[in-house]
Amino acid sequence: MNTADLGLPVDVPSTALFTDQYELTMVRAALKAGTAGRRSVFEVFTRRLPDGRRYGVVAGTGRVLDAVENFRFDPGVLRFLREKGIVDEETLDWLADYRFSGDIWGYPEGEVYFPGSPVMRVEGSFAECVLLETVVLSILNHDSAIAAAASRMSSAAGDRPLIEMGARRTHELSAVAAARAAYIGGFATTSDLAAGFRYNIPTVGTSAHAFSLLHDSERDAFRAQVDSLGSGTTLLVDTYDVTEAVRTAVEVAGPQLGAVRIDSGDLLLVAHRVRQQLDELGATGTKIVVTSDLDEYAIASLAAAPVDAYGVGTQLVTGSGHPTASMVYKLVARAESADPRAPLVPVAKKSAGGKTSVGGRKWAARRLDEHGVAEAEVIGTGEVPGDLADRQLLVKLVEGGEVIAREPLDVVRDRHAAARAGLPLSATQLSRGEPVLPTEYAHGPSGS
Repeated sequence: MNTADLGLPVDVPSTALFTDQYELTMVRAALKAGTAGRRSVFEVFTRRLPDGRRYGVVAGTGRVLDAVENFRFDPGVLRFLREKGIVDEETLDWLADYRFSGDIWGYPEGEVYFPGSPVMRVEGSFAECVLLETVVLSILNHDSAIAAAASRMSSAAGDRPLIEMGARRTHELSAVAAARAAYIGGFATTSDLAAGFRYNIPTVGTSAHAFSLLHDSERDAFRAQVDSLGSGTTLLVDTYDVTEAVRTAVEVAGPQLGAVRIDSGDLLLVAHRVRQQLDELGATGTKIVVTSDLDEYAIASLAAAPVDAYGVGTQLVTGSGHPTASMVYKLVARAESADPRAPLVPVAKKSAGGKTSVGGRKWAARRLDEHGVAEAEVIGTGEVPGDLADRQLLVKLVEGGEVIAREPLDVVRDRHAAARAGLPLSATQLSRGEPVLPTEYAHGPSGS
């Protein structure tokens, strides 16, 4: 069982400054106005999916839970806020004791979502909830974008495994989060050791072109690698001449050579030639791994090629052209006073330009057709219709400030595979199209 997500094996510093200044100035003003303690409901959602995408993937939930637990204003942070004059002493005193004490609900990590889906709901006082906006969005927007790209790539790859190898193409900390999100989306392994250490994701790696260039001959490089790692290793064969390298690789490692990697050229053509050559040399069990700036479209184009695995870097860690999920964190309901018994009233942004929101504390459910295939994302306020009661999507993640729903990463990965399999077949088409499920509002677009 993957236990890394059940307790981080590395120290995590305070996440309190992973925020925008206006979160703190809003708290300052609300404390002065006497409205900071009003019970409030914030929801995370996106108004639209990236152009051409059929579904989104919820990823980063486990990291959000870690961030909430570590959202603490320690003495060094408070000193910085005081020296910069960002908030006054009253607010500093309030921040010093900050501990999120509310509830958080959300779509289970790995689940799919659609425009308007309330993928996370944060409930508590206005002040304690508004402080979490930036860190929640930064995690969910990044991880969900990577997981969506990974899901499309794994769907295109079919049963062939995918290797995440994008650490050198992004920020060093983003690389770890990207590897985690890619694993949720269906990738099998990562080259990033920090991701393996922190999240127990299987790691792989052998050699780069530099290793071949280091040695006096390609044969010497192959011999050194085989002597060190065994004949089951993967040899990189495109440093000089692919045909000659494949011949040398089999001579050095024998027909039990584990795999060869191709990182350049016309991958479709070269893969066919290499497969034929390997078979002729008796290395019928030697696998072919291809890399070289792959995305879901390139992977799909290689479906008929004799390829056994794909390594993906740049396109994965940049969301394959969509590096954010464009999620927002909006106040949708608040109490009329600080009295804990005061009823919640829906609130919503009504500005022009497509940035409106739907008021009210929402539930979400997925309606299935007679074949058990999802046919609509249904969102509403108030009582849940009886026929949707057992199809609700939101689960409680935090109760009274305590995290109650941590999960092993393998459970999340399996959940995504099941959620994607429950969508209409058109969900996995790479051609441009609308979201595969329509979003329906059970109580009308006002949400009241």
